[in-house]
Formats: sequence, C-alpha cells, structure tokens
Amino acid sequence: MTATLETTTQPSARLKQGSFNWVVLAGLGVSFVISGDFAGWQFGLGSGGWGGLFCALLIVAVLYMGMCLALAELSAALPSAGGGHLFAQVAVGDFAGFMTAIAILLEYVLAPAAIATFISSYVESLHIPGVPAGWPIYLFCYVAVVVVHLAGAGEALKAMCVVTIIAVAALVLYTVVMAPHVHISAFTDGWSGASASHPASGTSDRISLFDGGLAGIWAAIPFAMWFFLAIEGVPMAAEEAKDPARSVPKAIVVAMMILLVAAITMMVVGPGAAGTGVVAESGNPLVAALERVGANHAVVVAINYAALLGLVASFFSIIYGYSRLTFSLSRAGLLPAFLSTTNRRGAPTWALIVPACVGFALTLVADGDALMSVAVFGAVVSYALMMVAHIVLRVRRPELPRPYRTPGGVVTSGVALVLSLGAVVATFMNAPVLAGCALGVMALAAVGYAVWGRNTSPVDIAQERAARKRAEQDLKEPVHTPRTPTTLQAEEVR
Repeated sequence: MTATLETTTQPSARLKQGSFNWVVLAGLGVSFVISGDFAGWQFGLGSGGWGGLFCALLIVAVLYMGMCLALAELSAALPSAGGGHLFAQVAVGDFAGFMTAIAILLEYVLAPAAIATFISSYVESLHIPGVPAGWPIYLFCYVAVVVVHLAGAGEALKAMCVVTIIAVAALVLYTVVMAPHVHISAFTDGWSGASASHPASGTSDRISLFDGGLAGIWAAIPFAMWFFLAIEGVPMAAEEAKDPARSVPKAIVVAMMILLVAAITMMVVGPGAAGTGVVAESGNPLVAALERVGANHAVVVAINYAALLGLVASFFSIIYGYSRLTFSLSRAGLLPAFLSTTNRRGAPTWALIVPACVGFALTLVADGDALMSVAVFGAVVSYALMMVAHIVLRVRRPELPRPYRTPGGVVTSGVALVLSLGAVVATFMNAPVLAGCALGVMALAAVGYAVWGRNTSPVDIAQERAARKRAEQDLKEPVHTPRTPTTLQAEEVR
C-alpha cells in the first residue's frame, strides 16, 4: 500500500460516492449529537450549578460555531473521509495529522460507549419484564448497529434522519409539557451529591446558582460540550456526499443552529421545572424531570421511547464516523491495511468491527461519566489542531480553491482555538486522572508513530485532488476492476 492518503492499490478500499445530499448530511449532524440533549449534560449541574452550566454552554456554543464555520471551509476545499486528520496533515504535516486522528478516535470510540450506558438507563426506566440492563444492552447495541452498517449505511443513515426527526419532536413535546412548570427557585432546588429519587441523601451543601464560581463554570465546560460533541463528524461523510463543496458546509451550519436551540431549551425547561437536584444526577434526566412534575404516564413513556431513539441515532451515527476515520487512517498506511477493506456494499468491514469491540470492552470497566470525560478530552485536542490547520492553510495556501469561506476568516478559527485550549484545561480541572490517562494514550500513539510511522509520506494538495478525480473515475468502472501501481502512475500523469 502506498503511504499517501488516497492512492491505494486495493480495489476494495473505496467508499460509495454520491450517497447523501445536504439535507441527509444535516440530519446526520443532528443525529451525531442529539443524544446529548437526552443525557450527559446534566452532570454539569453538580459542577457549576445551573448558572455555571449555562455560562459554560454559551462559551461552548461560541467554540463550536467558530469551529463549524472553519470546518465548513476546510471540508469544501478538501473533502475526504479523513476529515480533521486530512486537514491537519495537509496544513502542518504527517505527525499533526496523525495526532489529530488519534484524538478524534478517542472521542469517537468512547462517545458511543458512554451513549450505550445512557441507553441502558432509559431501557431500565421502562421496566420491561425480562429485559436486563447493563452489559446485555451494551452488547446488543453494538452488534445490531454494526450489522446494519455492514449491510450498507446509505439507506440506514437516511432512516436515521427519520429517527432524528422523531427525537426532535419528542424534545418539542417535552418542552410543551415542562414549560408551564418552570419557576425561578427551581434553578437552585438541589443538593450536592443527591440522587434524583432521594434528594435528601446528598450532603448539606445546597447547589447554588453559580456553584463554585468561575472555577465551577470551567469545570462545567466538558458537560456543556455534550450538547454538541461529535458534530465535527459531518466532514467525514464528504466522500459519500453529493457536491461536497456545497452540501457539507450548508449541512454543518444548519445542524449547529438546530442543536443550539435544542441545548438552550433543555437547559431551561428541565432544571427550571423539576429542579437541579432531580436532574443533576439522574441517568435519564428527561424522564426523571417529567415524573417530578407529575406528567401523564403515557407522555412519560412516549418520551422515554423517543429518547431511546435519539440515543440510538447518535450511537449509530458516531459509529459511522469512527468507521470512516479508521478506514481513512488505514488507507493512509497509518493503521493496519486490513482496516481499509470494504465489502460489496462499500462498507468498511473491519473499521466497523474492531473499534466496536474496543468500545464494548470499555463499557464493562467504566461508567458513562468517566467515558464522557475521556471522549471530551480527545475532542478538544482535535479541535485545537483543526483550528491550527485552518489558520495555517489560510496563511500558507491562499491559492487553495475555497468554494466556501469562513466568515471572519482566521479571527473566527482563532477564537475557537483559544476556547479549545481552555477546554483542554477544563477537562483536567474536572477529571485530572481520566484526562491524564487520555493524554497517556496519545503519548503512546506518538511514540508508536515515531517508531513505525516515519515511512509515511506527506499528503500534498495536488495528490488529494488527483485522488478525488480517480474516485470520480471509479464510479464509471466495474467494482472488481483491479488497479495496479502502474495504472495509478499513468492516471497521475494524465
């Protein structure tokens, strides 16, 4: 296999192009993240109080909006399954690209594991006879979703858009039910360490509006990020998109706006109606809040099922994202070659199976809160590196065709870079041991690259364009057509 990102001699290392329009991609972006509205963010109430978490949400929203606008430009200029990996590699070099990819893999392998634990909590709330919680649910989720992906993700992702619409409708219904119960005093109605079912079991320290002051705001940032975590996966679908230069930027911005509205709404109606003590430490905060205000049982059950759909949509979509990144890294020669093998339906077989096995194993040794912390650490490191890539390419490669240009240019990506670095610090403030473990994994990856990755050659922009041209030509060729290094060289000359 060659060392460049796209020029593979394996006829099977090819994704199915032209599968998604911008509407499907926007739905994919929302489905990546929609689980964050149903679970995960509520743990931040115990770190900074409602006011601290809300301020953290505003900071994170600025970070993600700036990052999304920068990624929209990068993905239009360099559409690839590698996403942020390619951007950093072209801008800064192979090592930066590799470390960006490792950071994203940390996020994308651990995020589904955390979501699986939340799925189990919502299943447990349904009290279905004979359906156990815990590892059987985790295993079923991974096996079912990987099998569907192996059958071909195109139609399944379109189905996920429908599921995402149902999940968004559930959030609207939840808002309508909870809004009449919102009152100011509820935002400080809770106790540190209390459980949702037994608030008096907590300590005597009442959760204040800004619990912990400024430090509480920064400690809440990793949890606020759960409202938007993984939206950067949209560019990974660029190779399978119709007209990626236009569809990807439009999709990622539209998805971001939908998610921002949903995040603010969830922050207000849940704690504002049920109280922070009910929401803060529940594994299924929406159901706990509904039960606290005495909502109709049928409504509670309906929203519980819809929440499950939303969690499954994110679980499904993030697995799609990590499979494409793993595929891209293998195709680049940075991971074993077998990981870029695709089946007859164009699905990357082992890039789906191997990370799923790792994720399932992690659910057996860590809870959702811990898995979230490590996933967020990987995310913010990758954000910082991708923003550096945007700035460097603007300065060093002004001739690069940019069908979409980031409003504000390097100022926008610069603000996102500074906030990303601040978020890295916040992860250490919130969970220093877990952040240290994630940093250790990245350090081991860096050592591995120094030992085994030196033979990889840089990805040049011209090579990326030539690779995309070959991919378009591949659409006209039979899938079984072998392509040798000689024919690849001839195509480069043409």
